[in-house]
Amino acid sequence: MNHALIFAGGTGRRMNTTDKPKQFLELHGKPIIIYTIEHFEKHPKIDNILVVCLKNYIDELWWLLDKYAIKKVSKIVPGGDGGDTSIYNGLQALECMCKDDDIVLIHDGVRPLINSRLINDNIDSAEKYGNSISIEPVVESIVHISSMDKTVSLPPRSEMFSIKAPQAFRYSNIWDLYKRARKDGIRTVDSAHLCSIYGVEMHFVKSTPSNIKITMPQDYYLFRALFEAKENQQLKGLDEVF
Repeated sequence: MNHALIFAGGTGRRMNTTDKPKQFLELHGKPIIIYTIEHFEKHPKIDNILVVCLKNYIDELWWLLDKYAIKKVSKIVPGGDGGDTSIYNGLQALECMCKDDDIVLIHDGVRPLINSRLINDNIDSAEKYGNSISIEPVVESIVHISSMDKTVSLPPRSEMFSIKAPQAFRYSNIWDLYKRARKDGIRTVDSAHLCSIYGVEMHFVKSTPSNIKITMPQDYYLFRALFEAKENQQLKGLDEVF
């Protein structure tokens, strides 16, 4: 089976919202988290969805799932104090549902502009290699510095990629890594970072330029512009962006 683990446990402090977390902000009356979940709901290869959510918003999310006729979500569990603890909670909740070789796609609840091809590619890669990390080439040069006045290195831009989501794994492999990290007291920014720490060989699939993470206020406005351009077909080449 193929499971989607969508974590949406953040409070959105960097969004400067006053009344609700970023994943519940709306575009055309629909919350961002619903746009995200719908990609997995509609995908024929996704069998089950588990969502990690802020505890105080779990009831609201169940109501929204019913409103938008989303049927694949089997469970919603409370988030932790960070993305890594939220993913840990989600993987733990999947333990009673997953076989060791099931595929789990881990995805940010605030990445609503993915597509079916990216989900397919992640599943195919994870089935073949055991994992799959979505990446996108950077468009500007990257500098590695030890302080604001000392350059350590400036790698060739052609070798630099940003890590995105979804990230897919065999269930037993990724669950063992998160349990090991908790035992070792290691905090991580994402699952790819955890693989890097423990020397797991990673395999990559190309993401899309539109696969943004809505973290800052400007990200929301970019999401709105891209979504509306896609809906209205205002720009040429949108198939490459999406």
